[in-house]
Amino acid sequence: MGDHYFVDTVAFTPGDQLLLYTDGVSETRDRTGEFFPLPDWMRRQGAKPPRELLDRLHRDLLHHSGGRLGDDIAALAVRCPNTQAPEYPA
Repeated sequence: MGDHYFVDTVAFTPGDQLLLYTDGVSETRDRTGEFFPLPDWMRRQGAKPPRELLDRLHRDLLHHSGGRLGDDIAALAVRCPNTQAPEYPA
């Protein structure tokens, strides 16, 4: 089972942002049992810096869950800069 895996490659161009998260983020529920609407939430965020995106995500997860997260959460946001990185001498 664990010896098979797939590798996907996706172009990461300037301005693109990637959000990696654990199931504790996507499975956060409100009092009625509704999951946090992560895809819709992400579409509304626009081009926020990664730190701001993570702060908003944490705040909105707490709000959605009534202040109590039922599982641990972890998230990492990475943005490809809009400018080229400086070249370093070899």
